[in-house]
Amino acid sequence: MTARFDDKIVLITGGSGVIAGVTAQAFADRGATVVLTGHNPDRLAAAAARLRPGEGGIDWVAADVTDSGQVAAMVAEVVRRHGGLDVAFNSAGIFGKGAPLADLDEDTWSAVLNVNLTGVFLAMKHEIAHMRTHGGGVIINMASNIGAHGRRPGLAAYAASKGAVSVLTQTAARDHIGDGIRINAVSPGASDTPMSYRPGETSADRDARVKAAVPAGRVSDPAEVAAAVLWLASDDSSFVVGHDLVVDGGATA
Repeated sequence: MTARFDDKIVLITGGSGVIAGVTAQAFADRGATVVLTGHNPDRLAAAAARLRPGEGGIDWVAADVTDSGQVAAMVAEVVRRHGGLDVAFNSAGIFGKGAPLADLDEDTWSAVLNVNLTGVFLAMKHEIAHMRTHGGGVIINMASNIGAHGRRPGLAAYAASKGAVSVLTQTAARDHIGDGIRINAVSPGASDTPMSYRPGETSADRDARVKAAVPAGRVSDPAEVAAAVLWLASDDSSFVVGHDLVVDGGATA
């Protein structure tokens, strides 16, 4: 990845996550000032402290993506501190407790949809409100290969939420490309993060399971997902609008 992001302000929701952190570091190493956001200040501060300022810088602002007022205030605070907002990577998401649909409790359904779908909607709503009056920008949403691209038993809430993110991304992209805002999504498969493990699995167990199910024979390195995000954020993808880029080693090919 050779693109530069000098003087760009990048906002990453779900900022204490593994993929978010690796992506933040990649942006900072290429000149961007990166602002992490999430609902837990202690986790955000720890995540920011683990990162190097790179050639840009690392900052954080706490906000709950399911609360419109907090999201609006968060965007305003990023702009106040850093003078603008050029790129947003909306990566906040939860997996939820798996169960067959008939056994899925309504609290889990609501929680997963609120974070994974409503959180993306609210983030985009307030990011776009700034970008459309300040020269445009780029937004990348975190979808998943579970959803629009593939399904698994017991993951109805997660699949529904992420499938909806894919469609929401495409609709928003059509709505706002005329405002100078490019919107796309990235859909990872299993990556080397805690979410790739089933309860009680060891690394060897997970790797054996994935090797049997994924044509590439392994989980992704989070840096491989980050590279896709940076490409979508860069001018190298300037004619890519409303695309959902699957990064899953061929699992849903």
